[in-house]
Amino acid sequence: METLDKIKQQIAENPILLFMKGSPKFPSCGFSAQASQALIACGEQFAFVDILQHPDIRAELPKYANWPTFPQLWVDGELIGGCDIILEMFQRGELQPIIKETAAKTASSDAPADTE
Repeated sequence: METLDKIKQQIAENPILLFMKGSPKFPSCGFSAQASQALIACGEQFAFVDILQHPDIRAELPKYANWPTFPQLWVDGELIGGCDIILEMFQRGELQPIIKETAAKTASSDAPADTE
């Protein structure tokens, strides 16, 4: 499968998806740690892709997303943004309802898991 197709499939199959360095339990950079902690604090399950384990995705996703940095949060197939935007939305109370609403819409299906 081509890298771009893999990225599109991951985004389509995971309603709440964080492309990050490391994992939520073991983040490999401070920005990924902060972003994943904000998502965890929203109280819903989310999928993640460790871009350090997938250099092809690390290289291609910024071009596809037109967003140069990681982490990247995708919700319902749309790019929300990176660490600064995630934290700002969380602090304003804007992230939680988006995450809860998306999780509720997909609650009848299987919970998302690590996409690796």
